[in-house]
Amino acid sequence: MTSRRTFLTSALQATALASTGSLFAQAPAAPKRQLRKAIMGGTLGIKGTLIEKYTAAKTAGYEGVEPAGGMKQQEVLEALDASGLKAASVCCHTHWKQTLTHNDEKVREEGLQGVLSTLRDAKVYGADSILVVPGVCNEEVPYDLAWERSITQIKKAVPLAKELGVKISIENVWNNFILSPLEAVRFLDEIGDPIVGWHFDIGNVLRYGWPEQWIKVLGKRINRIHVKEYSTKKMKDEGVWKGFDCDLTQGDNNWPAIMKALDDVGYTGWAISEQRGGINPLGLQTLTERMDRIFAM
Repeated sequence: MTSRRTFLTSALQATALASTGSLFAQAPAAPKRQLRKAIMGGTLGIKGTLIEKYTAAKTAGYEGVEPAGGMKQQEVLEALDASGLKAASVCCHTHWKQTLTHNDEKVREEGLQGVLSTLRDAKVYGADSILVVPGVCNEEVPYDLAWERSITQIKKAVPLAKELGVKISIENVWNNFILSPLEAVRFLDEIGDPIVGWHFDIGNVLRYGWPEQWIKVLGKRINRIHVKEYSTKKMKDEGVWKGFDCDLTQGDNNWPAIMKALDDVGYTGWAISEQRGGINPLGLQTLTERMDRIFAM
């Protein structure tokens, strides 16, 4: 009886251990971040036709590209089709010269038409978001007027954006305007329509803030992100623009904190590289590998 009891006990324990081991073996791995790699078309320094540029990006591991507005639509469509890339976003092509905050009303109108044109391009390419710089504040354009003019012009673009189902995503840039995430939220709230959100540029913030803090405040308002590095050391030693003269993961972005902040606000979707290095196939491959490393942090 003792031997039989001992045998049964051992058998049950072995079965339990085998069952537990099986459960552990079948346990799902930690979920992978749902971020899709894309690259800003303007950073593709590959020589050749648009098809060749887009194909090189696809070969390097990108899923999407961010073309500019105002390009030849058929040429972009053919390049997207031939390469297999998706249009992750479309960058407005007029917002720096024909600013939405310009003192000349005619120039502001030209800027608005650029935004409307970019919305139409995005619809044709299958993108559901466009990048828009909201304006520029300087000695000639005071802050309060820039604020008022920018909101007025963007509101004029809202009806078409809603009709097309394409979001207007405001980018934080070095325009002396909207310098904090609290301002960014207030700006969007004053526009007052969810079709207008934010295109968050990670690298542009480090000059005067911390990306992870912006992400926390902007939250669900973020429609797209630009993945970009910046070195505050180079900024201090060599000048503000030299801060961009560094490779991904070689600057001062706290990528683990940034990734956690994106997780906390539930960001998924396109992560678009706007980063030096895409001048040849090897450079593109290095960029995608560094993006993978960042996404795994």
